[in-house]
Amino acid sequence: MSTPDPKIDAIQRFFTAYAAHDLDGMREVLADDIEWTIPGHHPLSGVKHGVEEVAAFLSQLGKAGFQADPVFLEADQEYVVDIHRGWTTQGVGKVDTLWALVWHFNPDGKVDRVVNLSGDQHQMDAFVWANYQLAPIPNRLA
Repeated sequence: MSTPDPKIDAIQRFFTAYAAHDLDGMREVLADDIEWTIPGHHPLSGVKHGVEEVAAFLSQLGKAGFQADPVFLEADQEYVVDIHRGWTTQGVGKVDTLWALVWHFNPDGKVDRVVNLSGDQHQMDAFVWANYQLAPIPNRLA
């Protein structure tokens, strides 16, 4: 019997915390200076810088009842690749697709970069535009 990879264990702990809307549990896995890339052409897309910005993004996903069910996890020395089914339970329209995330770990064993890849980016773009509003222009252009 082999010892589980600590990076895979960290991602599993992240998903457990995510399912429970436990932001502190998610923060335990993430480096303070994390960069999390969200693809798309919608108000939630772009690179999130720092654990608090990532936590704010994940809180927004929680408002739409986003769920994740890991399907595949594999690790090497620096990375974990996860493939999971991600879907919404609330809001106008729906998202239900596969996602691939590339998680990079720093030497301290914390996740410092995540690149999120969508199996159906058009579905995600349409859902976000239907359910999230941009801030008014004066606040958006600050």
